[in-house]
Amino acid sequence: MEFITTKVVIISILLLIITMVETLAYSTRISGTRVRLIATAISLFSTMVIVSRFSTMFQQPLTAKLIAEVPKGVDKFAFIAGQYRILLGVTSIGVLLGILLFPTFINIFSRAIVQLANERGSMLALFSKLFKQNGFIKLISCIKMPRISYLKGITLETIPKRLFIMNILISAIFTTGVISSMYASILVPDDMRQAASMSSGVINGIATIILTLFIDPKASVLADRVMKKQTDYIYLKSYSLTMVSSKFIGTIVAQLLFLPAAYYVAWFAEWI
Repeated sequence: MEFITTKVVIISILLLIITMVETLAYSTRISGTRVRLIATAISLFSTMVIVSRFSTMFQQPLTAKLIAEVPKGVDKFAFIAGQYRILLGVTSIGVLLGILLFPTFINIFSRAIVQLANERGSMLALFSKLFKQNGFIKLISCIKMPRISYLKGITLETIPKRLFIMNILISAIFTTGVISSMYASILVPDDMRQAASMSSGVINGIATIILTLFIDPKASVLADRVMKKQTDYIYLKSYSLTMVSSKFIGTIVAQLLFLPAAYYVAWFAEWI
């Protein structure tokens, strides 16, 4: 069976963009702390999140349409499950690429945050300078490959272990939430398909609450404490390493949660 179709390739490219952007967003707090412009860094972070969600607007309908394009004479459940597992695998690759680009984008965001502050918060002015010839030259000068030396000073004591475990679970849930809901739509009777496909919030809701209440506030407070020199910079680096590495592991765990989550959504859609 040919799982990889043109549409799967297009969706995969969008997923790569989304997951890379989401992973690289973790570097904005480090960049903001470096240049002592944490509020401007948060603004840039918000812009990246919007770009990610805009890509998701195209990705989700295309992913749902794969169900309607299953070839005749094949096992529909196995075929869709195979395609969706490919997409889950692509998210892992996207996070890994984001990790490899992390040092480069710390440098890029540091420059971008300073420039954004100089332009009084104008994103249009920031991007117009980016597309000038000298803007590209400066971007090239920011390229920096990951090195073992980046991990210097990071120990088990500096890594927030509870946060590491929590973010694995949250990342796994977010990664498989929408895809599991779409798969659930073929597990239920026809009159319940719409309810199942729109029930990703059932899976993602708890993860969003945990993220909002326990992770994001700690990250912001940590960045403020580092900037005020109340906490060593190594703890902010450890936090970033914790978030990106646990996000990568979470996308792998999502492969295990994919089918159980789909059956849970199918049960919920029939129950309501």
